[in-house]
Amino acid sequence: MEYKKIEAKVKDELSEKRFKHSLGVAKKAVELAKIYGVDEETARKAGIAHDIAKEMTGREISKYIKENNIEVDEIENKKPGLLHGKIGADIVAKEFEFTEDMQNAIKWHTTGRRNMSILEKIIYVADKTEENRKGKKFDIEKARELSIKDLDETLIFLMNESINYNVKTNDLIHPKTIEARNSLLIKI
Repeated sequence: MEYKKIEAKVKDELSEKRFKHSLGVAKKAVELAKIYGVDEETARKAGIAHDIAKEMTGREISKYIKENNIEVDEIENKKPGLLHGKIGADIVAKEFEFTEDMQNAIKWHTTGRRNMSILEKIIYVADKTEENRKGKKFDIEKARELSIKDLDETLIFLMNESINYNVKTNDLIHPKTIEARNSLLIKI
C-alpha cells in the first residue's frame, strides 16, 4: 500500500498529538535508513504506522487480543500499554500487507528483543528520538547524537535509560528489553 493511504489511516486512528509524533518517527526513520542502508520507503511506512494501536482503550485491547489470538505474557497483562506494538503489527499485516520485518519493527518498538533487524532498531530509536519528543526520562540530545553514529550504542543507551527509569519508579521491566540489551552487549 502506498504511503499516503497508510498515513491517512493512521491519522484517522490517532489524536493530533500522537499523529504528530508518528510523523516525526517516520521522518527520523528515513534519516536513519539513509545512514544504515535500509530502504527509506520501508522505514517511512513502518515509522508512520508504529503507534497505530497506541490509543486503543483497555476494552478495545482486550477485545482485539481475544478476537485475533494475540499472545500476551505476564508483564503485558500487568502493563497492557505494551500491547500496542503486538496489536499494531497484526493490524499492519492485515490492512497494509507489511512485510514480516516491518511487522516486527512495529511489534518490538517498545521492548526491543534479542537479535533485532536493522529496521527494528531504526524504528525503536526513531520512536524515542524523533524531533517532537521531549527528553523527560533521558538525555534525548545524547541519544540523537548517538543515533547518527552507532545504532547499537544508541539502543544500549536507550535501554539502559529505560531500565534505570523503571527501577527508580519501581515499575516492571519487560524481559525482552533485558534480552535485547544483553544480546547487543554480547555482540559489541
